[in-house]
Amino acid sequence: MEAATTPPDGGPPRHGTMANNHEHSPRRPREAVAEQAHHRVLAMIMAGGRGERLMPMTDQRSKPAVPFAGAYRIIDFALSNFLNSGVLAMYVLVQYRSQSLIEHLRRAWRVGGLNRQTFITAVPPQMKGRGKWYEGTADAVYQNLNLIRDFAPHLVAVFGADHIYRMDLRQMIRFHADRRADATVAALPVPLPSARRMGIIQTDAAQRITNFEEKPRHPSPMPDNPKMAFSSMGNYLFNADVLIGALERDAKSGGSHDFGRDLIPSILTSHNVMAYNFLDNVIPGIHPHEEWGYWRDVGTLSAYWHANMDLLGERPAFDLHNVNWPILTDTSGAPAASIVRSRLDDTLVGQGSLVVNAHLKRSVLGRNVSIGDGADIEECVILDGTVIGANVKLKGVIADRFNLIPSGTVLGHDPAHDNGLSYVVDRSGLIVLPRGHSYGDRAVPPAPG
Repeated sequence: MEAATTPPDGGPPRHGTMANNHEHSPRRPREAVAEQAHHRVLAMIMAGGRGERLMPMTDQRSKPAVPFAGAYRIIDFALSNFLNSGVLAMYVLVQYRSQSLIEHLRRAWRVGGLNRQTFITAVPPQMKGRGKWYEGTADAVYQNLNLIRDFAPHLVAVFGADHIYRMDLRQMIRFHADRRADATVAALPVPLPSARRMGIIQTDAAQRITNFEEKPRHPSPMPDNPKMAFSSMGNYLFNADVLIGALERDAKSGGSHDFGRDLIPSILTSHNVMAYNFLDNVIPGIHPHEEWGYWRDVGTLSAYWHANMDLLGERPAFDLHNVNWPILTDTSGAPAASIVRSRLDDTLVGQGSLVVNAHLKRSVLGRNVSIGDGADIEECVILDGTVIGANVKLKGVIADRFNLIPSGTVLGHDPAHDNGLSYVVDRSGLIVLPRGHSYGDRAVPPAPG
């Protein structure tokens, strides 16, 4: 049986992938690998962002290394998409506070072995070209042109590492090839009022990009939907020779050396640049209850918290239970979580956690979290290694890794009380406890990352 899901643009239902959906069903793994070998795709994954709006979560790590959903790091979603799509050659370009991310890649993403065509490699800034740190996303790739030339791909996928989504790259590659594109930009339809905060691309009826505007006051609608605009997802697919030429020209000019602001607009009149509608991307194993085309930029504390909440319940907007398109990460080696005389409603609990005589509602717990007798935790994100004492009451709290919250602590129930504390209180009302802090009389030894 085939189930239909209604996209967020309010258009006609799009069909979820089932075994008998031959028109859209992704190819089998061997076919996928063969297809990528035919195109020879190299991924350049941008993972150097500071993530300043996520402070204090990014005080000691880059945004892609921030833990998410109890078991993962944010970068795991981009890497899983490439691996599930059969794109097996990936350079991860890192920069700010990169040690935690590099350690995660070493532990969780050991692939390739002796096969030189299969790898996931972290690439710190090499100080080439102008001898500086990366000045923008285009400059980051420009400083590593030697890696592209050495691999000699037909296509280069330049993707971000800090979004939560699933995407089958094979379908974007087929779109790119069918349209004889020189470059293709992944685009998500968004309501016009929201488009003012995003990079908006204009297209003709054939989805060829005619203009790019960064946070326009009056966004241009899509040709076939006057209520929606095409927002760039910051994910690009290039013919390798086109990318190399564009990067070399960009390096000689001024500007921010950014793909969206500079490089893409510079090739619109000289090359065939297409917009790939993300809502056309069909993921195997997606459930009827999931939001079609789920994609979140978790660049703020509020967005990060909301994306964690989207994972909860019997019918989550983004369901992690998908064996056909798994999100992969490292294995902790910890035992299964232990729940003792407790009530848990709509809650995810990570490996090795211990919950004793507590009530948890709509919360996400990481690995090796300990929650004491009588605790009441609601709408919280509690990261790895945190110890919560007896009779603690938390609501709307993000606790970074290795916190110690002493018995009797109450947070999130009285705004006047919370605003007088030294904790980070986001303007949305969320309370954020920085990583590795002790709020009692004994410290929890922190671990890297």
